[in-house]
Amino acid sequence: MSATLPVPTLEHVFDAEIAVAAPCEVGLTASGARRVIAITGGRVSGPALRGRVLAGGADYQTIAADGLTHLHARYVIEAEDGARVYVENTGLRFGPAEALERIRRGEPVDPALIYFRTVPRFETAAPRLAWMAASLFLATGARAPDHVALSVFRVG
Repeated sequence: MSATLPVPTLEHVFDAEIAVAAPCEVGLTASGARRVIAITGGRVSGPALRGRVLAGGADYQTIAADGLTHLHARYVIEAEDGARVYVENTGLRFGPAEALERIRRGEPVDPALIYFRTVPRFETAAPRLAWMAASLFLATGARAPDHVALSVFRVG
Protein backbone atom coordinates (compact mmCIF):
# COMPACT_ATOMS: atom_id res chain seq x y z
CA MET A 1 0.00 0.00 0.00
CA SER A 2 1.65 3.20 -1.15
CA ALA A 3 -1.02 5.74 -0.19
CA THR A 4 -0.81 7.48 3.15
CA LEU A 5 -3.80 6.68 5.30
CA PRO A 6 -5.72 9.68 6.61
CA VAL A 7 -5.22 10.67 10.23
CA PRO A 8 -8.56 10.69 12.07
CA THR A 9 -9.90 14.05 13.12
CA LEU A 10 -12.45 14.98 15.78
CA GLU A 11 -15.48 17.14 15.06
CA HIS A 12 -17.46 18.48 18.03
CA VAL A 13 -21.08 17.31 17.74
CA PHE A 14 -22.72 18.22 21.06
CA ASP A 15 -22.34 18.59 24.81
CA ALA A 16 -24.74 16.88 27.17
CA GLU A 17 -25.62 17.41 30.80
CA ILE A 18 -27.34 14.21 31.93
CA ALA A 19 -29.22 14.37 35.23
CA VAL A 20 -28.89 11.25 37.39
CA ALA A 21 -30.49 9.83 40.52
CA ALA A 22 -28.64 8.37 43.48
CA PRO A 23 -26.91 5.07 42.65
CA CYS A 24 -28.64 1.78 43.36
CA GLU A 25 -25.87 -0.37 44.83
CA VAL A 26 -26.31 -4.02 43.84
CA GLY A 27 -23.21 -5.15 45.74
CA LEU A 28 -20.00 -7.05 45.16
CA THR A 29 -20.45 -9.76 42.52
CA ALA A 30 -17.99 -12.10 40.82
CA SER A 31 -17.52 -9.39 38.14
CA GLY A 32 -16.93 -6.56 40.60
CA ALA A 33 -19.13 -4.08 42.45
CA ARG A 34 -22.34 -3.50 40.50
CA ARG A 35 -24.44 -0.37 40.58
CA VAL A 36 -27.22 1.10 38.46
CA ILE A 37 -27.82 4.84 38.17
CA ALA A 38 -31.14 6.05 36.78
CA ILE A 39 -31.08 8.82 34.21
CA THR A 40 -33.74 11.40 35.07
CA GLY A 41 -33.38 13.92 32.24
CA GLY A 42 -30.95 16.45 30.89
CA ARG A 43 -30.12 18.65 27.96
CA VAL A 44 -28.07 18.44 24.78
CA SER A 45 -26.62 21.43 22.93
CA GLY A 46 -24.12 21.77 20.15
CA PRO A 47 -23.50 22.44 16.49
CA ALA A 48 -25.08 19.18 15.24
CA LEU A 49 -27.72 18.32 17.85
CA ARG A 50 -29.87 20.20 20.33
CA GLY A 51 -32.59 18.80 22.55
CA ARG A 52 -33.19 17.01 25.79
CA VAL A 53 -32.37 13.71 27.44
CA LEU A 54 -35.54 11.81 28.28
CA ALA A 55 -36.01 10.27 31.71
CA GLY A 56 -36.02 6.50 31.82
CA GLY A 57 -32.51 5.47 30.87
CA ALA A 58 -29.81 4.16 33.16
CA ASP A 59 -26.06 3.76 33.53
CA TYR A 60 -24.99 0.22 34.45
CA GLN A 61 -21.60 0.17 36.15
CA THR A 62 -19.12 -2.52 37.13
CA ILE A 63 -16.32 -1.38 39.42
CA ALA A 64 -13.16 -3.50 39.70
CA ALA A 65 -11.14 -3.84 42.91
CA ASP A 66 -8.63 -1.25 41.65
CA GLY A 67 -11.43 1.26 40.99
CA LEU A 68 -11.56 0.91 37.20
CA THR A 69 -15.21 1.49 36.33
CA HIS A 70 -16.81 0.00 33.22
CA LEU A 71 -19.76 2.15 32.15
CA HIS A 72 -22.69 1.13 29.97
CA ALA A 73 -25.43 3.74 29.65
CA ARG A 74 -28.61 3.52 27.59
CA TYR A 75 -30.97 6.43 27.09
CA VAL A 76 -32.89 8.51 24.54
CA ILE A 77 -32.28 12.04 23.28
CA GLU A 78 -35.21 13.98 21.87
CA ALA A 79 -34.04 16.63 19.39
CA GLU A 80 -35.69 20.06 19.26
CA ASP A 81 -37.73 18.95 16.22
CA GLY A 82 -39.04 15.87 18.07
CA ALA A 83 -36.73 13.32 16.41
CA ARG A 84 -35.55 10.69 18.86
CA VAL A 85 -32.10 9.19 19.08
CA TYR A 86 -31.35 5.99 21.01
CA VAL A 87 -27.94 6.17 22.71
CA GLU A 88 -25.82 3.27 23.89
CA ASN A 89 -22.68 4.59 25.51
CA THR A 90 -19.87 2.38 26.83
CA GLY A 91 -16.67 3.53 28.42
CA LEU A 92 -14.17 3.68 31.24
CA ARG A 93 -13.60 5.87 34.27
CA PHE A 94 -10.42 5.68 36.33
CA GLY A 95 -8.24 7.84 38.53
CA PRO A 96 -6.59 8.10 41.93
CA ALA A 97 -8.27 5.98 44.62
CA GLU A 98 -9.19 8.98 46.79
CA ALA A 99 -10.84 10.81 43.86
CA LEU A 100 -12.80 7.70 42.83
CA GLU A 101 -13.99 7.25 46.42
CA ARG A 102 -15.22 10.86 46.47
CA ILE A 103 -17.18 10.19 43.25
CA ARG A 104 -18.72 7.06 44.85
CA ARG A 105 -19.80 9.18 47.84
CA GLY A 106 -21.41 11.72 45.50
CA GLU A 107 -18.88 14.47 46.14
CA PRO A 108 -17.46 16.84 43.50
CA VAL A 109 -14.11 15.89 41.94
CA ASP A 110 -11.88 17.89 39.61
CA PRO A 111 -12.44 16.31 36.15
CA ALA A 112 -8.73 16.71 35.40
CA LEU A 113 -8.03 13.95 37.96
CA ILE A 114 -10.24 11.37 36.26
CA TYR A 115 -9.82 9.53 32.96
CA PHE A 116 -13.44 9.34 31.70
CA ARG A 117 -13.85 8.35 28.05
CA THR A 118 -16.74 6.71 26.24
CA VAL A 119 -17.75 5.44 22.82
CA PRO A 120 -21.38 6.40 22.15
CA ARG A 121 -23.40 4.67 19.42
CA PHE A 122 -26.58 6.16 18.02
CA GLU A 123 -29.71 4.80 16.35
CA THR A 124 -32.56 6.88 14.94
CA ALA A 125 -35.50 6.71 12.57
CA ALA A 126 -34.99 10.37 11.62
CA PRO A 127 -33.55 10.68 8.08
CA ARG A 128 -31.82 13.99 8.88
CA LEU A 129 -29.87 12.28 11.70
CA ALA A 130 -29.06 9.03 9.85
CA TRP A 131 -25.41 10.11 9.63
CA MET A 132 -25.16 9.46 13.39
CA ALA A 133 -25.60 5.71 12.87
CA ALA A 134 -22.94 5.68 10.13
CA SER A 135 -20.15 7.34 12.10
CA LEU A 136 -17.90 6.58 15.05
CA PHE A 137 -17.89 8.85 18.09
CA LEU A 138 -15.73 9.48 21.12
CA ALA A 139 -16.70 11.38 24.23
CA THR A 140 -14.97 12.78 27.24
CA GLY A 141 -16.88 13.05 30.48
CA ALA A 142 -17.02 14.33 34.01
CA ARG A 143 -19.13 13.13 36.94
CA ALA A 144 -20.75 15.72 39.19
CA PRO A 145 -22.87 14.87 42.24
CA ASP A 146 -26.18 15.20 40.32
CA HIS A 147 -25.23 14.85 36.66
CA VAL A 148 -22.78 13.58 34.08
CA ALA A 149 -21.29 16.03 31.58
CA LEU A 150 -20.27 14.68 28.17
CA SER A 151 -18.61 16.31 25.21
CA VAL A 152 -19.21 14.18 22.09
CA PHE A 153 -17.03 14.19 18.96
CA ARG A 154 -17.46 12.50 15.57
CA VAL A 155 -14.33 10.72 14.37
CA GLY A 156 -13.57 11.94 10.85
